[in-house]
Amino acid sequence: MRVLVKGAGVAGLTAAFELARRGAAVTVADVRHGRGGNASWFAGGMLAPWCERESAEQPVLDLGRGAADWWEAVLPGQVTQAGTLVVAPPRDSGELDRFAGRTSGHRWLDEAEIARLEPDLAERFRRGLFFPGEAHLDPRRAMAALHDKLVAMGVDISFATDARQLPGFEHEIDCTGMAADDGRLRGVRGEMMILHTPDIALSRPVRLLHPRFPLYTVPRANHRFMIGATMIESDGAGPVTVRSMMELLGTACALHPAFGEAGIVETGVGVRPAFSDNLPRVEARGNTVAINGLYRHGFLLAPAMARQAAELVFADEPMELA
Repeated sequence: MRVLVKGAGVAGLTAAFELARRGAAVTVADVRHGRGGNASWFAGGMLAPWCERESAEQPVLDLGRGAADWWEAVLPGQVTQAGTLVVAPPRDSGELDRFAGRTSGHRWLDEAEIARLEPDLAERFRRGLFFPGEAHLDPRRAMAALHDKLVAMGVDISFATDARQLPGFEHEIDCTGMAADDGRLRGVRGEMMILHTPDIALSRPVRLLHPRFPLYTVPRANHRFMIGATMIESDGAGPVTVRSMMELLGTACALHPAFGEAGIVETGVGVRPAFSDNLPRVEARGNTVAINGLYRHGFLLAPAMARQAAELVFADEPMELA
């Protein structure tokens, strides 16, 4: 069975893997000239289904529970399973109670327990929530490793390629995100920054709650931290705005003042495709299966969506999954 996967973001590459492992001859085509520049490139890489349940519907938790195990099984050593820490300044302690009331899979920490978990946050927060079942990865490293694994499996991956010039496939998987011809999608703009400082050490993602501008910080290699992200109802992919940069940096300094001396390594914008209910879709239309609407949950939900898509391709009678 020959299958064409359109799009080499996280949805496309995970779909290609699930198809190839089932025996399909897979070609991946992407109009971009390389892996950079898509929404996956600017993702946080948090595999945090319990935290995401605070603002997402139950299917996000159900579909995302197995994401960390999938990534670790496919790319051993890429996943850090250290949980997620959620904190709030004393003046915003009500936000912490609200977050706890909307989530599960956590336990409360006092000030001393926060310090044992993250010594650099000692005496900064009186209480917090710890989600031990969550994990994170570096999206760019993971995408590169998955690309190489697919090539080793015999998958043909072509960048700067128009998929319309590649006929003769029995099935197609459309993973083109906002570029898909789907009038139901809207763009949600997410702005992020990568900071460098040797003065802070964190072992896991830390979410700082704020009633207007919550922030997450994800540790990366070489004393770098990804901080983000805004959620703006817009499909504009222009540079990070001054307002967003000020708010991101201000909130980062509220987490730890040493971020005020950090170097700004990179800023970026990713436009996440979303349906009206912010839930993903895997839909079959003839010999085409579309994966779309992963919203802010790309690395978390892509494995489950890829499995659904592969099952549709190999099923005797195509059906629609939501």
